[in-house]
Amino acid sequence: MRGFWEPLVRGKVPAVQAALVELDEAARRALGDELVAHVRRRRDHWWSGRESTALAVAAVGTLSTATKAAALLGRRSVWLGDADPEPVVETARQRGVTWLADLAYRLAERLRRNEPGEGWHFVAGLLVAEKAAPPTGDAFVAGWARAMWWRPGNRQRPPLLDRLRADPFLDVLLPRLFEVDGVGLELTAGGAGGDRQAVPQALAALAAEGRLDRSTLLDGVLGRLLRGDRPTALQPFLALHDLLAPAPAEVAARSAAYLRLLADAPGPVATTAQRTLRSLDVDVELESLLDVSRAVLTRPEKALVRGQLSWLDRLARQRPDRAAEIAAVVAVAAEHPGADLRDRAAAIATRHGHRPAAAVAVPVAGDELPPPAPPAAAPPPIAEVDELVEEVSALLGGRWPALAVERILDGLVRLATTDGDRLRAALLPVLQRQRVGAYDHMWAVFNLSVQLHWVLRAAADPADAAARRGHWASMLTESRPRTWRLFRRGPAVDRARRPALTQLYCARLAEIGQRLDGRDDPGLLAAPTSATGALDPAALYERLAALGDRPVWRWDLTQALLRLPAVVDEPLAARAAALGTPAGDDLASWLRGDALPAPAQQVVTVGRRDRSGSYDWGYDRLPVRRTLVATTPPEGVADQLGLLTVTPRPVGQHHSGWDDLWPAVLPGHRGLVAARLLRQIAETAQEDVREGATILPALAECTGAGGPALDLALAYGLCARHEVDRVATLDALLMLAAAGDLDAPAVGGHLGALAADGQVTLTRAATPLRDAVSAGARLSTWRLLAAALPPLLAAPTPPRGTPDLLTLAAETATATGVRIEVPGLADVVARGGGSRLVTEARRLAAELDV
Repeated sequence: MRGFWEPLVRGKVPAVQAALVELDEAARRALGDELVAHVRRRRDHWWSGRESTALAVAAVGTLSTATKAAALLGRRSVWLGDADPEPVVETARQRGVTWLADLAYRLAERLRRNEPGEGWHFVAGLLVAEKAAPPTGDAFVAGWARAMWWRPGNRQRPPLLDRLRADPFLDVLLPRLFEVDGVGLELTAGGAGGDRQAVPQALAALAAEGRLDRSTLLDGVLGRLLRGDRPTALQPFLALHDLLAPAPAEVAARSAAYLRLLADAPGPVATTAQRTLRSLDVDVELESLLDVSRAVLTRPEKALVRGQLSWLDRLARQRPDRAAEIAAVVAVAAEHPGADLRDRAAAIATRHGHRPAAAVAVPVAGDELPPPAPPAAAPPPIAEVDELVEEVSALLGGRWPALAVERILDGLVRLATTDGDRLRAALLPVLQRQRVGAYDHMWAVFNLSVQLHWVLRAAADPADAAARRGHWASMLTESRPRTWRLFRRGPAVDRARRPALTQLYCARLAEIGQRLDGRDDPGLLAAPTSATGALDPAALYERLAALGDRPVWRWDLTQALLRLPAVVDEPLAARAAALGTPAGDDLASWLRGDALPAPAQQVVTVGRRDRSGSYDWGYDRLPVRRTLVATTPPEGVADQLGLLTVTPRPVGQHHSGWDDLWPAVLPGHRGLVAARLLRQIAETAQEDVREGATILPALAECTGAGGPALDLALAYGLCARHEVDRVATLDALLMLAAAGDLDAPAVGGHLGALAADGQVTLTRAATPLRDAVSAGARLSTWRLLAAALPPLLAAPTPPRGTPDLLTLAAETATATGVRIEVPGLADVVARGGGSRLVTEARRLAAELDV
């Protein structure tokens, strides 16, 4: 039908309906077959808005079953998020379709849980028209929750309370609202410009007028809180609980649930449970309360513990016959990390007759850490095509760790030259499925990800390799002068215009691309022998000896030399020189001390980048300043590649990424790598970036002096926003302390200076430092704290968290028996008063006999 297809693809719904009216049933079914073929054929066409409505009308008006219609409308190219169900219902009525509700159920099963709004309103419209019960699957319930505040096209609607009161789905779906994980996020997602309490307020109002059962709501809320969820997802349920304002009888009937929440739930939920039980003076069985209190008094939330201590103190006064038993439970808090809570617990326990045995502190001479484990060996080379293809597939699906990249590149040059046919047959489908190299990138030259994709494509497709060969040759021609020989002392030269990491890796990738059409390639000289990225000099010698007179790829050798430890080994140097090859001479020279020199480090502070126009909304969110490290090569050393030169950029200025590759590029230069990584680690503390400091354990496994860059990196990492980064920092700190490579006073000095300057949030550092003490690094932590406290105490207003560090400092000073002077401590003590800062300063001063 020529008059059918043009209105269909243009979304002219009335014209599509009119065309269908003229057809008998046989013609409709024939047209339905053509419709399915047409949609399948037009893979580049997306159906949305009026187009998706027209397609749904055509599907219901021509297809014979709900299964066929759902298969067509459930395709990825069909978006029903703003489709209108009314014309579809009209078409179904005109044709006499009886399976419209079945179609709605099948489409509901296809709703995506992470995007429940895509198609929900369309499905709901079909169900309402058919007066069918709603499905209760997770995705449909989440879509219902989102529909409370969102509707396609921002159409005018009655107030939420009126809509919920008349909602045909309310009675069926309400119980599921408390059972579907994460649905709380949908209830509050529309709050940015609206009222985030609107749904809880509407539900509470419906309960007040009798439309909803109050007990059902309260039991549902408690059930949701007991099951737990993300903190943000629990907020609307906490709000609903407070709006319901349960009476004493209601709380008493559910006291067991509240006690479970008090012991195990997240902080805000436990606080609500505690407040509810205490404020209503509910008669809770004392034995149950004492059992729960033992768990509560060890929790990290100070306000929660403080409230529990007050509750127990009141109970002990009310029940003098059980006071001693209650006091024994109170004494559990005598081991709490918070010194003020320990003091309060001890005072309450003593007041009610508890007499704990005096603890005797046994000073220790130093850290009690196990000796550091040697770095793991690198995995063996990839020798099978199937393993290589599996590794490539994993690499394309996530992050690009340096060791995995190196193994894949080594496997490519081996297998492409020994088993090329099998490699191409197995690798090409994987790359095509991931669309690797399907498009030429406008910034392809010296772009790491693009170049790596091109190398993978070249290994899988000889035609692609031939097309790239000239490109790689020109890259190598441009890069050829920049080899490791230019690090030797000599006249100044122009530095590369590109970042050193980009220049080095892209030149290596260009070499590898040209090697793929060779024969029996033995693999990369630079393949690491350690999981840190380091290369054993003996292994490199053996590889060069095995090559004999075969040519050596210069950038492969350059990276291999950069991975060697910076140590002198004259016997091995003599053997390398005896090879009589240029590469052997290069190795011998390196092993005799002509290696990459250590650059000078200088701590600098940079400000924000320039504001970009009047619509630079992100500018004001940037940190005002950041302390970083600049490095410069020693005098007379040419650094044409730019490896030795780090010039800190202003805060917020674009960077190229791929920084996680640096430890494996220079595994023997810890300080230089730390300077390269310092920006991304600082962002975890200053801009709440996640996983920017997880590279620190790999940095700790490197060798070489760390200097200010490493010390600053640890200071930033201790104050990172996310726990995963703080844990990684703690691991790195313990590794360095165990190896004797931790400069604790320097780390502490930077931590104190950063916090006093307002660059980091000091309160975040208390937990990883306390964990370091628990792990056995008492002396290192005390030395770190002793250096951090002077700038904090000297600040006009000591940052929040300073009392916590004073408390931990007093504990570690006592535990180690080491006395370290803390400038400024006596001045704080002399202020007098009862503030926590002065109290904790007085505690530390007493330990130090100040």
